[in-house]
Amino acid sequence: MRWTTRIAAAALIAILQACATPPAQTPPPPAAIAEARPPVTILISIDGFRADYLQRGVTPNLSRLTAEGITGPMRPSFPSKTFPNHWTLVTGMVPDHHGIVGNRMEDPAHPGETFTTANDAPYWWNAAQPIWVAAEKAGIHTGTVLWPGANVAWGSSATKADHGDYPGGIRPRDWLQYNQAISNKQRVDTALDWLRRPPSNRPRFLTLYFDRVDMVGHDHGPDSPEVTQAVAQIDAQIGALVDGLAVLHQPANLVVVSDHGMSETSDTRVVTLDLPADSYHLIEAGPFAALDPLPGKEALVEKTLLGRHPHMECWRKAEIPARLRYGTNPRIAAIFCLAEPRWMIQEKRPEAPFTHGEHGYDNRAPDMAALFIAAGPAFGHGTVAAFDNVDVYPLLRDLLGLPPRADVDGDDAPFRPLLRSR
Repeated sequence: MRWTTRIAAAALIAILQACATPPAQTPPPPAAIAEARPPVTILISIDGFRADYLQRGVTPNLSRLTAEGITGPMRPSFPSKTFPNHWTLVTGMVPDHHGIVGNRMEDPAHPGETFTTANDAPYWWNAAQPIWVAAEKAGIHTGTVLWPGANVAWGSSATKADHGDYPGGIRPRDWLQYNQAISNKQRVDTALDWLRRPPSNRPRFLTLYFDRVDMVGHDHGPDSPEVTQAVAQIDAQIGALVDGLAVLHQPANLVVVSDHGMSETSDTRVVTLDLPADSYHLIEAGPFAALDPLPGKEALVEKTLLGRHPHMECWRKAEIPARLRYGTNPRIAAIFCLAEPRWMIQEKRPEAPFTHGEHGYDNRAPDMAALFIAAGPAFGHGTVAAFDNVDVYPLLRDLLGLPPRADVDGDDAPFRPLLRSR
């Protein structure tokens, strides 16, 4: 091969090698800086989570939040029922003042109607303003996932509480109607999906509600393995929420509460009313009984019931002990009887044996003690002294930057020493 041919061949090989060699890689652009998100506030209720459930060794996520933030013994308001206490947590008022005085009640202003947990008529709810209404008025975007009462348009009844008239009433800007079929995972995913939105459409205050621990506690009793399993399942969802917030780089002040504890009941601990059926109208029974004597039967009912009985005490509504902060609201029945913890009041003896869980007892009873944990950038570390759950509402106002209200029953004093500058 001539040398000129060899050069030509070498040049051709060089060209082919150059074509086969990938070009030098352009260095990737610097990683995008994560959006600087201000903290959100998330109020989480685990219905029926008795405070000592944390000691069962199945709550690594809640225990981590406890270690990182603040905790303390929280007393529910009386009566220690679900709807009264959920409304107390978001209004800062005891049930006697905010009007949701039981899970089942009647109102003289609306004869023939009975409030139950499925009732969303605005007039039942509009005596006290919930925290999401105050926040929305202040321009704070709110969202609620299944919180009791949040589906009701506040201020839409004929009587306007607070100030101003809001046609159609005010709800959280985002709200999810209660539906037991919505899984716990779907509830967490909904809250996280709302937080994935752009800043202009993203909630700054959220509420999240879990009911499984309460339901299982009623069915099997608080000391059952089924309750321990339910506690572990909800703790896992708390972990999923915390992990989801981390992925979003979303700082959050989490306030985790329950509405009440749970006490074991059985067919061997039942007090019967022992009244003629035609002498009274029973509104609610169980840990307490609320009833009205029928016309002409007042003396009989009072003679039979008023005073102390084995495992039960009964009062006229105006004579209920002052420490319970209960007895002035027109929706409270004329006669009120309270059972000792672990006992039940019924109209007649049970026909079959049972072991269940119940709540509604004296709010200072140890079994009624409620969960409270708060963790996030606004909180230091430590334990607060025993406090009443009306104090949670003023704490939420602090976290949202809302001015304090003097016309509520709660006070943020228990938390002030452990709050960081916001």
